[in-house]
Amino acid sequence: MKKFLILSFSVLLLISCQNKQTEKVEDKEACATDATKEKKFEMYEMSEMASLMEQMYAHNQQLRLRIIKGDTVGKFPEFFNKIYSAEFTTPSDNDAFFKENADKYIVAQKLIYSDTENVKENFNKGVDACVTCHQGKCGGPIPRIKKLYIK
Repeated sequence: MKKFLILSFSVLLLISCQNKQTEKVEDKEACATDATKEKKFEMYEMSEMASLMEQMYAHNQQLRLRIIKGDTVGKFPEFFNKIYSAEFTTPSDNDAFFKENADKYIVAQKLIYSDTENVKENFNKGVDACVTCHQGKCGGPIPRIKKLYIK
């Protein structure tokens, strides 16, 4: 009688464990297929303005190093003027506030190349113009922009 009870209990235990394992595998497969259905990988594409700002940032990093070394600054990069025509991620961001600050930024940038005696101060004014605009629009890159300052 004892052997029969032990054998019955063992069989029940094995059957219940096997069912739970198959249920877990099925649940995992269902979760995996649900996750792939919900999340599709999409490549982020920068807007024309975001790409331009990245180019201006890279240019200003190089310019900063030239100023620190005492090298010549060269001439104003004309591609900066695309700030007036580049398409935004959100078109409504191209408003009066942005246009006013874009003008201030271009004036500050041109001053770097025209007044070479005060190049360090003028460069920092250009960085100020970036920070001021981003404080009013998109604050995310401000810590990165502030790294451009020449002390």
